[in-house]
Amino acid sequence: MQVFAFDWTAYGENVDKFRENGEMPRLGKKHFDPNVAFNTYKNHVEAWKELEKQGFDGVAINEHHGTPFGLGNSPNLMAAALSQVTDRLKILIYANLLPIHEPLRLAEELAMLDCMTNGRLIAGVGRGAPREYKIFNVPMSESRGRFNEAYEVMRRAWTEDRFSFDGDFYKFNDVSIWPRPMQQPHPPVWVPLTGSKETIEWAAENDAAITPGIFPGPMREDTIRYFAQCQAKHGRTVDPNKISIMVDCYVADSKEQAVEEYAPHLMYLFNTLLRYDQVWQEDVKKQGYYSSTAFEHLRQGAKGTLAEDDTVFNEWTIETVRGAAEHMPIGTADEVVERIITECSDAGANNVLLVCNRGDIPHEMYLNQIRRIGAEVLPRLQAHNVTVVPHAEQRQAAE
Repeated sequence: MQVFAFDWTAYGENVDKFRENGEMPRLGKKHFDPNVAFNTYKNHVEAWKELEKQGFDGVAINEHHGTPFGLGNSPNLMAAALSQVTDRLKILIYANLLPIHEPLRLAEELAMLDCMTNGRLIAGVGRGAPREYKIFNVPMSESRGRFNEAYEVMRRAWTEDRFSFDGDFYKFNDVSIWPRPMQQPHPPVWVPLTGSKETIEWAAENDAAITPGIFPGPMREDTIRYFAQCQAKHGRTVDPNKISIMVDCYVADSKEQAVEEYAPHLMYLFNTLLRYDQVWQEDVKKQGYYSSTAFEHLRQGAKGTLAEDDTVFNEWTIETVRGAAEHMPIGTADEVVERIITECSDAGANNVLLVCNRGDIPHEMYLNQIRRIGAEVLPRLQAHNVTVVPHAEQRQAAE
């Protein structure tokens, strides 16, 4: 099994101190401390070195805008820095948000990065959060069309000597990029948090790896079944190496200690960072981000997806964390290993993305987690090889 650290780049200090009348304001210039930002990025560089030292297979970085939730506004800049301080780690950009970028420039940057990393790049692509469309003034109704066209431009730029493209959003005439990717025909393509019908179909058509839903349960199971159905149309079966899951984990000497240490940072994540400047789903529905058929492959329809459910943004308390820890890999190393392997085996995922630096977790606390996971968890996960995708087999048996 491949084990990645999903390295979130939250602002390095708790921003709750800026609340006004109990509400978070727009965090303008007066709230920003460049020294905190400098230390935040510096600490991540140190963490990447430790991840490589401890034997992780890769590190995942992401893109967000206009929020203390993520200072990885340009994951390609982060990846360039990563390329210079590591030699072995795979670098998963999870993901560049295609609808808000100029695709030819993005194709060039990723080709550069693949050369700079000696072929260690994994090119994640996504559509982004509604907030990003508001910031960049891109209509959400254009999201799917822009995503599809942008990737087609990138794919052709990587694989064809020269090409022209005449789309609804992008037009290019007789283009040839330089440099070219080191990996041929191009870096592996992954898609994060795959849920909508159209994204699953796109992933199967382009033989991309998927992360099927945030949590175990019907949505993840149905996503994998539909992915298998779509892959079959292209003459392929579902490979466990094309499926990843993302899990929050925290290792301590006991569950009680794990909850006590990690709870404040999870609570800060859900109560402040995730809620900051959200575009709520009732507004999203009106703007065409999801199609009318986006969730018809799910037995529960849109129920439980972010398209209908904002409960993920409900207030978290210490009791919420205690309850979550009863089924999450939060506790002793043995418990963490058992739960991660169980979840990977159920999903048929031979890749796992570990998130262990949520919220405003102090740097030394994060480094300690990297070291403990490296010593007590990582070898057992890497020794486990997932070879079967159960929910894909159930689909085939039903047929």
